[in-house]
Formats: sequence, C-alpha cells, structure tokens
Amino acid sequence: MTKIISIFLLTLLLAVSAFSQFSVKVGTAAPAFAGASLDGSPFELNDLRGRVVVMTFWSTRCAICHHERPKLNAMAERYDSNKVIFLALSMENEEKISRYLRNNLFKFQIVPNSFGVVLKYADRDKADSLDMGFPSYFVIDQEGIVRHRSSGYDKTSPLDAAIGRLVK
Repeated sequence: MTKIISIFLLTLLLAVSAFSQFSVKVGTAAPAFAGASLDGSPFELNDLRGRVVVMTFWSTRCAICHHERPKLNAMAERYDSNKVIFLALSMENEEKISRYLRNNLFKFQIVPNSFGVVLKYADRDKADSLDMGFPSYFVIDQEGIVRHRSSGYDKTSPLDAAIGRLVK
C-alpha cells in the first residue's frame, strides 16, 4: 500500500512540475523574445536590460483593454522612457491595430503579431490549452526578472506600484 501511495505522489509531483513549466512566475527570468513594433522597428527583450519593461497583452476586441487604456496611457506618461519601456503586445495584425489606433490613442510601443510571445507567457490549463486573460500585465526588472504579473479589470494601481518600486 505504501508503494502505491509513493508512486501516486511521485506521479502527482511530476504532473504538477510539468504543468508549472508553462507558467511564467514572479521571481523567474522573463522568457526572451524578439519582435517588431508597429512602425517596423525591431527589438529583442534582452536588449532592453537596464530598463524596466512593462508588457500588456491586449486585443482590440477586449472591452476591459479598451477601458484600461486611458489609465495605462497616463501611467506611461509619468515615467521616464529611458528608465521604463511600455510594450503593448497583440496577436492581431498591423492593419487591424492601425484601424483601432485611428480613434484610440495608445502610448505604449505597439507590438502586433505577438502570438509567439503569448505562447511563452500564457499559462496552460489541464488540457494544455492556453489560459491568458486580457489584459495581462508583466513587469520585468532591469535584470530581466519578472517582478509582477496580473490580469483583468482594474489592475493599474498594483501595476503602477510595481513599476514605482523598481524605478526608485
């Protein structure tokens, strides 16, 4: 009986550890990625070391994202762009985002076609499907470590506090 319980516990532990590898946790290194902003400027996350990186994953169809955008814009204006860079990553293409931005100002550096980055940062559910709410926020410190993550409605205050702690 003890052997069966031990095997069960070992199997459970392996399943949990395999599941947890998909989740980007606070205190761990941010997964590296490269991309191009909406204006075509290429960048790599590792090249942004030395600055705080604030990432929001969003969609033009997300009502919460639309509601939070003015608060995020105000936040982006308060920080020195030499110390903090704001990235808005979307799985949508340039055309769709450009149409949205005609009537909706977004002061972040927009990164379209970011499905590959979503794959790196999204959690997975028990069926191994992507599990990421929109908007989702990640704050990465100057050394490339994730220091904050959150998602959903009205998360701008904790996000702002996390940024403030890093740029003292």
